[in-house]
Amino acid sequence: MEPQGSLHSAPTTIPKDGPCKSSIPQKNAYARLVQKHHSGRFRSYLNHIAQKLQLEESTLNDSGSDTEPSVKRDLVREALVKNGVKTPGGMPGRALQPGQLDLVGSEKLSENKEEGFAQRQQRQRDRSAGKGDESCVVEEEGDAADLLSASRMLCSQQGLSLRPAIVQQKTSISGEREKEKMWRNKHGTCALLDRAYDSLSAGQSSLDLSTVTARKVCHALPSQMHGGDKRGLVRARNNSESARVPPNVDRRRQLSESQADAMSNSDCRMNLRQLGSPRGGPQAALTPGDRKNRNKPTRGRKKVFETYMSREDISAGLKRKTLIQGPLRINPKKYHEAFIPSPDGARDIFIDGVVARNRALNGDIVVVKLLPKDQWKVIKPDGCDNETEAHRNSSGPSVLCDPGKGDASSPDLVIEAQFDRDDLENEQEGFTELQDPKPMSLRADRNGRDMETAGVPHVKQEDSSKANDPDWFLQKTAKVVFILERKHSRAATGFIRLLPDRNGELFQKYAMFSPVDHRVPRAYVALADCPPDFATRPEDYSNTLFICRIMDWKEDSNFAIGRLAQSLGQAGEIEPETEGILMEYGVDFSDFSPEVLQCLPQNLPWTIPPAELAKRRDLREECIFTIDPSTAKDLDDALSCKLLPDGNLEVGVHIADVSYFVVEGTSLNEVASKRATSVYLVQKVIPMLPKLLCEELCSLNPMTDRLTFSVIWKLTPEGKILDEWFGRTVICSCAKLSYDHAQSMIENPEKAFAAAELPPVSPRHSVDEIHRAVLSLHHIAKHLRRQRFIDGALRLDQLKLSFTLDKESGMPQGCYVYQYRDSNKLVEEFMLLANMAVAHRIYRAFPAQAVLRRHPAPQTKMLNDLTEFCSQMGLEIDCSSAGALHKSLMEAFGEDKYADARKEVLTNMFSRPMQMAVYFCSGMLEDKTLFCHYALNVPLYTHFTSPIRRFPDIMVHRLLSASLDSGPAPRMRMEDIQKQADHCNDRKMASKRVQELSADLFFAVFVKECGPLESEAMVMGVLSEAFDVLVLKFGIQKRIYCNALPLVGFQFQKVGKKPQLTLMWEPESLEKDAVPQVITIFTLVDVVLKSDNAPLKYSAILKRPDGAE
Repeated sequence: MEPQGSLHSAPTTIPKDGPCKSSIPQKNAYARLVQKHHSGRFRSYLNHIAQKLQLEESTLNDSGSDTEPSVKRDLVREALVKNGVKTPGGMPGRALQPGQLDLVGSEKLSENKEEGFAQRQQRQRDRSAGKGDESCVVEEEGDAADLLSASRMLCSQQGLSLRPAIVQQKTSISGEREKEKMWRNKHGTCALLDRAYDSLSAGQSSLDLSTVTARKVCHALPSQMHGGDKRGLVRARNNSESARVPPNVDRRRQLSESQADAMSNSDCRMNLRQLGSPRGGPQAALTPGDRKNRNKPTRGRKKVFETYMSREDISAGLKRKTLIQGPLRINPKKYHEAFIPSPDGARDIFIDGVVARNRALNGDIVVVKLLPKDQWKVIKPDGCDNETEAHRNSSGPSVLCDPGKGDASSPDLVIEAQFDRDDLENEQEGFTELQDPKPMSLRADRNGRDMETAGVPHVKQEDSSKANDPDWFLQKTAKVVFILERKHSRAATGFIRLLPDRNGELFQKYAMFSPVDHRVPRAYVALADCPPDFATRPEDYSNTLFICRIMDWKEDSNFAIGRLAQSLGQAGEIEPETEGILMEYGVDFSDFSPEVLQCLPQNLPWTIPPAELAKRRDLREECIFTIDPSTAKDLDDALSCKLLPDGNLEVGVHIADVSYFVVEGTSLNEVASKRATSVYLVQKVIPMLPKLLCEELCSLNPMTDRLTFSVIWKLTPEGKILDEWFGRTVICSCAKLSYDHAQSMIENPEKAFAAAELPPVSPRHSVDEIHRAVLSLHHIAKHLRRQRFIDGALRLDQLKLSFTLDKESGMPQGCYVYQYRDSNKLVEEFMLLANMAVAHRIYRAFPAQAVLRRHPAPQTKMLNDLTEFCSQMGLEIDCSSAGALHKSLMEAFGEDKYADARKEVLTNMFSRPMQMAVYFCSGMLEDKTLFCHYALNVPLYTHFTSPIRRFPDIMVHRLLSASLDSGPAPRMRMEDIQKQADHCNDRKMASKRVQELSADLFFAVFVKECGPLESEAMVMGVLSEAFDVLVLKFGIQKRIYCNALPLVGFQFQKVGKKPQLTLMWEPESLEKDAVPQVITIFTLVDVVLKSDNAPLKYSAILKRPDGAE
């Protein structure tokens, strides 16, 4: 988004022989100086120059200061008509009473000049670098002389200068003067001038910066120009559609979040944007290197991107530490922003622009070279306004939050039909970054203090020390010089279009592929690969989804070369969209090959060989049962509990022995290791293993003999471990309980359950025996859980969506938040206990080859910023350890009726700094302190309990078997184990993202089919023209834009450092006053979710407050 006061330029294009020269050469040099400033001396110099020019112009234009307002308005109107600008009609704006709004003084006029210029330049650059038209031509047109003359007269009253911009004059047709007059009377001169500049900017790209200043002045001083009772509030457009992205091919792109990020730079800025004026596009600001390249003349085929360094130079640079490597993370909401982790653990390294990214895609392992320090990004110390990369890149919850078995513990969606019980530990996996640090303000008050910090009443001592350290406000920037590993699948879904230049050479050979994901470049695709009638009937394919694979991206090309893989179907339909998601993220959903199926037992029905039975401990007579979702088919864990004569209990966790069927060196093992994980979609599962194993031979189905790996403890009733045993076993489950069955048993301890109330039970055991075992397990689990949190564990629960689907059509019929209950917690505690016990066992046996799972501590900078922000909100959060964070968050939730809502907001906030938990080989990590799991606060952890759906669990089973001398010693070298662990990490992250997108897809369809949907929501972030809410009924996050609401106006300010928006709702009649509504963090509001015109898009609309009815 462009800063307030910057010009909104229309898309411009550059001729082949190079860009047009600026009509004011000094402009580029000035912008470069502004970008490179870091000192108070330079700010003082700018203020001195501004004051000097102000005095000169006020002297020259003194006579103009007496011009009557009506004369000035006529001059503006005439200038608008001459330029062919139609003055729009509109509703009369209402304003706050005098004194209700603090006007922005002239000290703020130079704010963000550099940012506005750089963003306009980068939009042109990034359009050409993969996102824009094929060629660019800069056109200058429009009669600006009269407009600038009028604006000079308007501003001369304030003693401000306007240097005339050199423009080409062009006659145009006059508008309808009566309509203009009506509109002028309703909206005032400032709105007219604002509209005039917007119109002028559509045809002229090189206005002098002082012209922008003049426009800001007109905005800042409305009361002096159009009556003292108009205090700077302009009526927002009463048309929500106009505030959203126009319906186009970007189905999953919500209104660009970047458009509101730069809004919150000032502490008390009035919104004076002309109602409905465009917010700007998703294009970015040019880096100094990008701008330098842009100004070079174009001769033939110039290089758009730098040549990659040689492998020898890369290797040497990494050894000398002059180069840095890491995974590339591209902001999905602002594709021009990318990051890699900093080796020192500080703020991430920033990669600004498509050119600096140098053809790398999201997830790639890249090597970067730091730019000179004078090109590093200057950021605001105030982090509360900063945009975060969600997510998880979706509007729904996106953090795998909670230990435990099943979707109640980890996924972002919980479907009774298909559970993704992927994460059993409280990983709080997150990889977000405070992505939008603002440039330091050039504004200073009369005492020379920066206006951003002036007036803040209390500054902590550590804040003062930070302010004295210039490097604290710098973020390292870099450019990509090499791609070590292409992790991105290079596949994308999108749409095809004919090239715009019908006379060009490429038109006859290629079409343009436009990906849905902004982070993927546009690509030329051969017309021969397109449908046969596409060239003659392109409109027939305007809503058809295609899969394209990026084959190449040359240094001298703005666009990649792609190959169409297939047509998926109509955009917005569930199956085509789902297939596109799977292909984009490289999920193998093909049928298993005959070679793989040949590895399975061929003689069916299969029975356990007697020789294998003789090797195992026989537990078939024990009371062992499963607890799973009612519709689960892949049952890979079971529990047992029996009372011992001494009053203690024998508790067992029994896991399907998948490694018996998946043997190293076979085709089955190879495909399982490549898939690495099952992928749980809303409507189906993409399995890691063939169905015969997942649902039959390995699944612990009731009253069927099955091979298992067991961990059995002798426990006191309080959960203290007295003894433990590991071994291969054979079991026969006596019942398949659902979570609902177990919960009913827990809630009704004295009830005698009839056989009809439960699923079939083996005749070897009674319902009462199973009931007593469940109650005993629940009693122990409560003690284990309490002790875990005493020992310093962290738990962050987030809302998880569950859908009910129509059996025939597969369409969503209902949507609700899954309830995580005691039955879920029961299973969770014993799965955690088993995983920790096995981790210690295999590490003792194979200290260099153990497959473990570690969870790094949160990103310190993000966590500290968030803690400081909460302090400004009046919430003191201790983040010194996982346990301290958990305790202080529990206290911050409160106990009033809004406690649950605050809990969801705080949980979401503190999930953002959390890092991903990862698999690793113990011998590849020298520092043993890095083995620990932050959220669980344990030194060793692994995954053992879900081998049907996770390949690392199979690797752990093999290690455990070897440690018990019941299997071969590990054959893999440490390096190979680590390579497989890295692959499992990649596939797990892709699986997680696919689950989120599947949930987003179904929820968008649900809103379309069943909406509008009403819900309470709590504000979780406030920007200057928008605010973010967590919709409590569905656990999704949405951004609400002020100009999409029927407002008279709105005001953004900061109370201390607490951001606050005041909305002035349009009264139902002119006789009534506008109704104010204050929006700040934790404000409860009512919202309506409504489907947009574009496929899979929906918006959150704020309901009018009660006082406005």
